[in-house]
Amino acid sequence: MAYFRNLCLVEAPQAVVTPFPRYISDCIGVAYLGAAVEDVAESLVMPEHCYDERVFDSLERLLRRHPCDLVAISSMTGAWNQALRLARIARDAGSFVVVGGFHPTALPEEVLREPAIDLVVIGEGEETFRELVLSGPSRTLKGIAYREGGAIVRTEPRPLIADIDTIRFPLRNLRPERYGEHGGEYSIDTIYTSRGCPWSCSFCANSQMHGKWRARSAENVVREIELLHDPRTKKLLKIWDANFLTSIRRAERICDLMIERGLTNFRIMTETRAADLVRAEKIMEKLKAVGLQKVGIGIESPNPETLRLLNKKNALEEIERAVAICRRHGIGTEGYFILGTPDETAESCRSYPDYARRLGLSQVLFMVMTPYPGTEVYRTYEREGMIRSRDWDLYNNFSPVVSAGGMGPGELVELMAYCTLSFSRFGSLMKRGGKRGALVALMAELLQISLLLRVNRSLTPEAIEEALSRALLGFAGAEGGMLTREHRSAQALRPVRLRVGLSGGRALEFLLEAEDGTRRLTMTPVAGAAGLRLADLARFAASVPMDSLMAVLYQGEWLRNNPRQPLGSASRFLPFLTDPALLRSAFRLVRLGLRGLR
Repeated sequence: MAYFRNLCLVEAPQAVVTPFPRYISDCIGVAYLGAAVEDVAESLVMPEHCYDERVFDSLERLLRRHPCDLVAISSMTGAWNQALRLARIARDAGSFVVVGGFHPTALPEEVLREPAIDLVVIGEGEETFRELVLSGPSRTLKGIAYREGGAIVRTEPRPLIADIDTIRFPLRNLRPERYGEHGGEYSIDTIYTSRGCPWSCSFCANSQMHGKWRARSAENVVREIELLHDPRTKKLLKIWDANFLTSIRRAERICDLMIERGLTNFRIMTETRAADLVRAEKIMEKLKAVGLQKVGIGIESPNPETLRLLNKKNALEEIERAVAICRRHGIGTEGYFILGTPDETAESCRSYPDYARRLGLSQVLFMVMTPYPGTEVYRTYEREGMIRSRDWDLYNNFSPVVSAGGMGPGELVELMAYCTLSFSRFGSLMKRGGKRGALVALMAELLQISLLLRVNRSLTPEAIEEALSRALLGFAGAEGGMLTREHRSAQALRPVRLRVGLSGGRALEFLLEAEDGTRRLTMTPVAGAAGLRLADLARFAASVPMDSLMAVLYQGEWLRNNPRQPLGSASRFLPFLTDPALLRSAFRLVRLGLRGLR
């Protein structure tokens, strides 16, 4: 009989959800733990609403209804305050509380200062957790830390799992319903085909958690993919390895088996190094055939000295070749850049968007340097006194917690907004054919940036308005007040004028014109009132319920992948018509748009 018999597994949600549906948690980490103990536990449960703030009430209700002698909580750094709250609920219910994941692995002694936490699992958790459930805590159990007699005991490190084919597939059916989909049927899901990484970028926490690169066999991977495949519904499958294409031969074998078994009804995203994409050129057709549609590339910076400081062994010519290879094969590329390294100033970072456009990237994310505990970057920034906040809620890649290059957190927020605007260059707006369409495009772009800035919980709506105002004026000034774009269209275009109210009573006028097939957008600072005000957009972004917004984005992702299922689309969006909070937000947005047309 197991030492712990009735178990509850929880993945702590991020304090703030980044407004991209692909970043919604799939609870894969705790699903792996569930699989590791499924045959020895009497009961395994998870609370509902593991993806937002409702998880706390859900856990409380669950533990009253179904008492558990052990509650295991997995946490990233940006979710740590949420994990503490969950731990206190579990302790109040009389459970033994275990935590694991990236943050507890990096700071086990600090984590154990919290009275509600009994034990930390350090590093890979499957084997350690199984032994803990079977035999209870002890000094002979490798890979844990716990309190004993007023002191902290840290046992011998547990070796990495050498053969990761032996790890049981995640127990996906244990996961709670998410946006109307049962745990085994999520239309956005994650698979890991390897663990660890052969590289050691100074800002990455992967090495302390998973160590060296170890790959699952192609046959093992495809058996799991077969469980996820649905011939009727196309899913977004995130192959979320640190570097999926580390072994080209293995990746090709995975593709061959998927094609052979007809497992191709996916839209696949993955991340890898530019050099690996160049090496994978010969198998790009096969990758495309199994559903690969987007590749994330960690570019970080076009500055070779910055790459050296980050221990990022990127060669700029390889990045150019990688993007070109993907473009030739119809595969999108998303580039990741980091703002806030010690050797980069605001001026040098403003060149990033131009570099990204020259590369031909489909999309770009401009993130800020986040010194995750346990990384070399954390030690460096701490030593140099550049960490400005240890509010773990802000450790999410989009909320500045450092100062660097002469920039504090406020300047980094503005720079992130500036770079996002500079890369897009209002491309959607410049394609529109009338005032209403132009306004919708402009609102969508400004609202998306406002929602991204909202991720920084320390920013008020007024601070979001000010940062975006400064970014807009800086961008207009950098472009000399005028953008031009070649756009051939048979649709006539009368001049379109839109005015956006900025902070401090300022305004920016947008004039969209066309002549001989060339669209020209002129941005001019002006005085006076404006119909569309950034203050309204910032307040809207700060007030819209994030769980409702993510529900809409999630269903929108499903619709994007399954555009020919009208009945399914109607059933997915029908619940929103009865969501009072979401309806109020929608009406507010419509009113803002009507005001902008005046």
